[in-house]
Formats: sequence, structure tokens, C-alpha cells
Amino acid sequence: MARSVIVTGGFGILGEAVARAFLDAGDKVARIDFAPEAKCALSDALDLGGVDLTDAASTGAALDRIAAAHGGIDVLVNVAGGFTWETLEDGSIDAWARMHAMNLLTAATITQLALPALKASAAGRIVNIGAGAAVKAGMGMGAYAASKSGVHRLTEALAEELAGTRVTVNAVLPSIIDTPTNRADMPDADFSTWVQPAAIADVIGFLSSSAARALTGALIPVTRGG
Repeated sequence: MARSVIVTGGFGILGEAVARAFLDAGDKVARIDFAPEAKCALSDALDLGGVDLTDAASTGAALDRIAAAHGGIDVLVNVAGGFTWETLEDGSIDAWARMHAMNLLTAATITQLALPALKASAAGRIVNIGAGAAVKAGMGMGAYAASKSGVHRLTEALAEELAGTRVTVNAVLPSIIDTPTNRADMPDADFSTWVQPAAIADVIGFLSSSAARALTGALIPVTRGG
């Protein structure tokens, strides 16, 4: 039976790869994004642009549309987020609030609002995007790593909270993802060592499957290139 899948940040490179993988598996997919519209349309995907995932009213309205169109919610993949590199001395304190909102509050807001539907699913799945860089933060990574560390703690706490339900909660922790933006920012890097978006989508697909039914609260590094 086709599941109802939501991918936040679905208009970006990773979100698109995740959405494609679920569509290829025969699932019903909705992409939610802050951007007004996707640069690349996906056949059969329900696209909802211009959604502020830190705003409960906007997020709730999007969830209601998806549940009505797809008959509930079975899988929530929280890809939405952002990145900044700046030292504390030369950077802006505003960056810390911005990273907190983009990476942590977006995931917490939509997850809280989607919980009733996910708990009603025969096998609810929540998969968050953490970061390998949040395990040990390097110079200039403080604001980003702090917000992604919050995603890790959200994953662990929510998994324990939902232990008596049919919902599992896990996170993938990618290293550098091979995207056009990262290539432009680091043109001298060895791209072959970077993680492919499709490979991350494969791990997310496994965590969302019945084969991963006994796995919850896990923070899974995804670091291999090629």
C-alpha cells in the first residue's frame, strides 16, 4: 500500500533526491518548502511552497492539505534547514538564532503538529537530518553545529517519548553532501569523498521501511563517498 510521505525542504538538492526515491517506491509524496516554488517539478508530487515551518498556523494548514489529499501521514522526513560558516569573533549573534530557527525549530514545529497523524499510522516514521559536523564542531561551525546538535537531542528525546507507539524516530548524520553549492564553495576539494544525495535517500528509505521497525533513537553517520 502506498504511504503518505512528507519531505520538508523538498525543493532543495537533498530534498528532491529523497522525494524521488519515495516516488519511485510507489509512495504518495508531498514536498514542503519555504521557497515559493520548486526549480524542478516532480511528476505526481504534491508541492507546497511558501510555507514557514517555524509558524504553527502555516505549517498546520500545509499538513491539513496533505492529510486530506493523501489520506493521512505515514512518514515525515525533516530535511529543511540551512548552513553558515562564521567565527564567533567576526560573525553575527543573529546567525545563532537563524540556525536555531532553520534547523531545529522547523523540525520541532512540524513534527509536533504531525504527531497525531503519525501515531494513527500503522507504522509512523520520522527521519531527521542531523550533521556529522555537530558531533565535533570545527572553527566557524559553532552556530550550525549547535542547531544540528539540537536536532540530535530532539531525535533521542522524541524516540523515548514515543517508545510505546508504532512511531520510530531516527536521524542521519551526513558528512559533506555533494551539491552544486558545496562544490562552488569548496572548488579545490576532492568531491569523490563527498556523500551523494541519492545515497542519503537510500538510508532514509531504509529507516522508513518495515525492516527498520526495531530501530529508534539512532543517530546514523552517513559519510562514505562514491
